[in-house]
Amino acid sequence: MRRIIYAFTALALLSGLPMQAQTADEILGSYFENIGGKDNLKAVKGIRMTARLNQQGMEIPLEIYQFSDGRQMTVIKIQGKELKQGVFDGETLWSTNFMTMKAEKSDGETTANVKLNSNDFPDSFLDYKEKGYTVELIGKETVEGTETFKIKLVKEPLTIDGQPVEDVSYYYFDAENFVPIAVESELHMGPMKGQTQFSTMSDYQEVDGLYFPFSMTQGIKNGPSQPIVFDSIELNPTLDAAAFAFPEEVGETTND
Repeated sequence: MRRIIYAFTALALLSGLPMQAQTADEILGSYFENIGGKDNLKAVKGIRMTARLNQQGMEIPLEIYQFSDGRQMTVIKIQGKELKQGVFDGETLWSTNFMTMKAEKSDGETTANVKLNSNDFPDSFLDYKEKGYTVELIGKETVEGTETFKIKLVKEPLTIDGQPVEDVSYYYFDAENFVPIAVESELHMGPMKGQTQFSTMSDYQEVDGLYFPFSMTQGIKNGPSQPIVFDSIELNPTLDAAAFAFPEEVGETTND
């Protein structure tokens, strides 16, 4: 009889293991459920965010637009002027040069990488398998005092200096609420190339049935960061396509 009891106890413990263990897909399933559901997220065709970036004690107002067709743009408001950065109409990528105040097109390689990443709207993890992405649960890790699940996301390779480069990010999901509170990835371009970008997300608030972080920081891991506070988030806004068009009359300059 005692052997039978031990056998049933062992079976009960073994059968309980899968229930206790978390997989990457289970964590993502809880994440989507907690932020409002996959169907609601898929219904989002555009986002408009108004925010304030704190740079060395000075608050800079921003407007950020993102659309499911790939269009995106950040409008920076400084001293009564509006400067457009990272403007992409689905084919052409351009920004305003802060020195010359003229619009400049980005090179083909940078444009192709931005076009590739437009697949991430409205969420990198949404239908990730269909996008050709992979996810992997690395384990648990404490981030800024919070226990998290660390998930590795591998997307389609970027092209850097003519060579394919793996596009990898690590997301840290709060182990209690199953929402990302931090993400890190290697910078492949610009003056910080080779360093690790580290961003944090907090203050999740509801917008039309979906939850978004209204507070973020962006910077270099173990280095300085810039806080960003979102004043409002609007879903499915309308914006004329002309707002994304390269201003030919300003003069075309290629940014190599």
